[in-house]
Amino acid sequence: MKPEEKMKYQGRLLLFYGLLIIMVGTLLGGVGYRQLFESDQSSERVKRQNQRRIITPAPRGHIYDREGRLLVSNKSKFTAVVFLSDTSVRAAFRREYRELVRDHRERGEDYNTTVLARISKANVIQRYLDNINDMLGRDEKVDARKIAKHFYINPLLPYPILDDLSREEFAILLESLPVESPVQVYATNTRHYPYEATASHTLGYVTSTYLTPSDELPGEDLRTFAEKGTFGRSGVERQYDNRLQGEMGLEIWRIDIDGYQVENIERRYPLKGSDIQLSLDIDLQLAAEKAFKDKVGGLVAIDIETLEILAMVSKPDYDLNDTAPYISNATFQRINETGGWQNRAIQGLYPPGSPFKLLTAIAALKTGTMTPEDVHDCKGHIIVSRSVKPCWKDSGHGERSLEAAIRDSCNVYFYEVALDTGVDIISREAIYMGLANKTNIDLPHETGRMLVPTRSWKKERVGASWYPGDTTNLAIGQGFLRLTPMQMALFTTSVVRNEVVSNPSILKLSKEQIASRPPPKPLGLSESDHKAVLNGMFACIEIGTGRRARIPGIAMGGKTGTAQVRKLKEAGTIELAWFISFAPVHDPKIAIATLVEGQEIDIDFGGSVHAAPISHAVLNKFFEKNPDYLPPSLESVQ
Repeated sequence: MKPEEKMKYQGRLLLFYGLLIIMVGTLLGGVGYRQLFESDQSSERVKRQNQRRIITPAPRGHIYDREGRLLVSNKSKFTAVVFLSDTSVRAAFRREYRELVRDHRERGEDYNTTVLARISKANVIQRYLDNINDMLGRDEKVDARKIAKHFYINPLLPYPILDDLSREEFAILLESLPVESPVQVYATNTRHYPYEATASHTLGYVTSTYLTPSDELPGEDLRTFAEKGTFGRSGVERQYDNRLQGEMGLEIWRIDIDGYQVENIERRYPLKGSDIQLSLDIDLQLAAEKAFKDKVGGLVAIDIETLEILAMVSKPDYDLNDTAPYISNATFQRINETGGWQNRAIQGLYPPGSPFKLLTAIAALKTGTMTPEDVHDCKGHIIVSRSVKPCWKDSGHGERSLEAAIRDSCNVYFYEVALDTGVDIISREAIYMGLANKTNIDLPHETGRMLVPTRSWKKERVGASWYPGDTTNLAIGQGFLRLTPMQMALFTTSVVRNEVVSNPSILKLSKEQIASRPPPKPLGLSESDHKAVLNGMFACIEIGTGRRARIPGIAMGGKTGTAQVRKLKEAGTIELAWFISFAPVHDPKIAIATLVEGQEIDIDFGGSVHAAPISHAVLNKFFEKNPDYLPPSLESVQ
């Protein structure tokens, strides 16, 4: 080779080596950069690609009554499942798919691979189910749509082929299924209500939903699959759902290329939720519900000292066990048609009738427009703005002072007191006593639509002035006024204590919690005026309209009432039977408000006949359980 050609060749060789060195250096630099600076990011990407997280629910906490008796618990729910990650199941899916494809090809038919994959899974799972059917004597069929949805949402979780096994069926399968079978049985938890429909609105029910992982659980960056858990939908189950829920369980799995579990990396077992003790006394609750029978209405019994709810009834009700583990359409419709979903104790709005006469009296006493000794003569009616305002007793009551007017529930007495006092003072007193607002009981869905009418409210909402006839209607708890049984129970407590109280509790409170309550507002009655009101309530039960609530030897106070509500779809009205009460008079412990809805148009339905006996049943049970609250003798408290 000539010297000049040799030099040219060596130059090109050096250029090649130079380019090769640059390329190798770039490659090494890139690898080094990835190793030094991007290794963590790469590891995270690999982790996200081949790891999956499964969230499992915790058993809910139990609910007890004030004496520690179980009101809500968990019971075993038995299920047969197919473990989809089992190698034999996966192999069966592949074989079934290949056979379906071959059959379509042999027949010259077009096919959709996605559809055939779905059908193949359903066919395989049906064969597993057929085996179970043979063991149990059933004839169940799979739902291909549910299977497809399961594979889309939760492919790592076993598929439930039967989720309503009885204990006997569970035992049969436990004995019959081989240990290595991909079909297995296991027990989960579902809510159980041993007292069935008792206190259904207060306790509430749960519904199932896919769990939302909490922030404290690891693996938040992984693709997550969650089993179905529960959340409280109503009542205590909803109000205290966070306490009842417990801590979710966790599994982190390494998966293969097809998305099936290969190796468990981490496991945390779920922890049961906290138990809750309610203020309810199941004995009083059962007595109230038994006395209600098939009537429609609500009742609230409250501890006068602590403001704890001792019983809460709403009728019609429903068996809480019909809601677990889910509510069928038929069950939902049945409860809906009877009006059973409404908690009438805290959601039902009614004119309170004659028990509101106590507030009319309190407003007049506080403002000085009357004294307990003032007498009004009832002749059976009065004329107000050329309209006749009747008393319930056509012949009239004659001359009555405050105590006798409360005892006999004289309308005319309170008409005249209200006209002397004026609507502004009466409405202001009702608002001061909290009747225009929620009681703030620790239960969800308490209505906020209660109504204490005022002069300005009528002008704004109805577009009319306030007339004297409106005042007389308000005086006896009629007209626009709308309150709940819970409000009336708290109102009764406030009257008895001569203090305006609020925030009743459905939980059993500790002494420290009771002591830390916000102080009540003074009701403001003088000692003599307060005694006159309570004496009238005592006389109401002893010799007046509330005699059906009387328990011999026990001094109690009460007030009957009847209110009318016009039915929009029918020509006429239904009557509402009210009765509020407290006992014992010498040292009040319990207050009760009872409301019963009449069901027939234009038929008398008084509180003395229909509501007072229900309160009697609750009070009778209360003193049966608490004989120490009885006075030495009836005369000692008069």
